[in-house]
Amino acid sequence: MVDAARARKLGDRIRVIVAEMLETRVKDPRLGFVTVTDVRMTGDLQQAEIFYTVYGTDEERAATAAALESAKGVLRSEVGRQTGVRHTPTLTFTADAIPENAKHIEDLLARAAAADAEVSRVAAGATYAAGPDAYRTKDDEDAE
Repeated sequence: MVDAARARKLGDRIRVIVAEMLETRVKDPRLGFVTVTDVRMTGDLQQAEIFYTVYGTDEERAATAAALESAKGVLRSEVGRQTGVRHTPTLTFTADAIPENAKHIEDLLARAAAADAEVSRVAAGATYAAGPDAYRTKDDEDAE
């Protein structure tokens, strides 16, 4: 097993290499606006899972996934050449769910804000059900 710091450093280096290669050398017309968000390495440094996001429609995302699969060999060769590790890791591309999760969280926050506004609106005109001093008893009034 390799320490986590080395795996993280190699993952960061692979992220940079793949992003640069996608920008400069991979000329596949199916490749959309891709952002490499993260790379996670296995403990033995044999596999690298590359997370990416694509800006566009579902068809553009599917086309980009196909383009990444077809460019996997070229990308792996370049990763091996630039990192100099003994065994070049296998590259796996995974679409990152960050945009969908962020939208879901924004929707939840908007609903919570609307519910808070409604509670504040109702509370502004509310009065006590039993009067302003509901716990005052007749004995308390006589003692004064």
